[in-house]
Amino acid sequence: KKSEQELKEEEMELFTKYYMEWKGGKKSDNVSYTNIPRFYYRLPAEDEVLLQKLREESRAVFLQRKSRELLDNEELQNLWFLLDKHQTSPMIGEEAMINYENFLKVGEKAGPKCKQFFTAKIFAKLLHNDPYGRISIMQFFNYVMRKG
Repeated sequence: KKSEQELKEEEMELFTKYYMEWKGGKKSDNVSYTNIPRFYYRLPAEDEVLLQKLREESRAVFLQRKSRELLDNEELQNLWFLLDKHQTSPMIGEEAMINYENFLKVGEKAGPKCKQFFTAKIFAKLLHNDPYGRISIMQFFNYVMRKG
């Protein structure tokens, strides 16, 4: 005579076997399905206090890490000072401009937090019909304040 646990296991095996036959074959042979990362985690229920605390703590750590990446007021002032110091003449009306060479110099001096903004892609994105191939310092600074 089989125990209740053995009966349940046998029932599960039979269920899996018949389900797979009905579905049209055995388990998928495609290995990539086992490599797909999990991207959805259900929210913890109200009675799962430990999981709720873990979620709150991980969110707080994430937000702290993101806030450390942001430029503080002093760093923004330093960036503006460097941009202003390295502007390339002539000005267009009241608009100060900077060429790519000086843009890279400012990127080296501005510090590690600013490094992400001093790329050719961003320079090209902000380049608008300037006959000397320059970008507006104000437009770049506003870009950094929006994105950073």
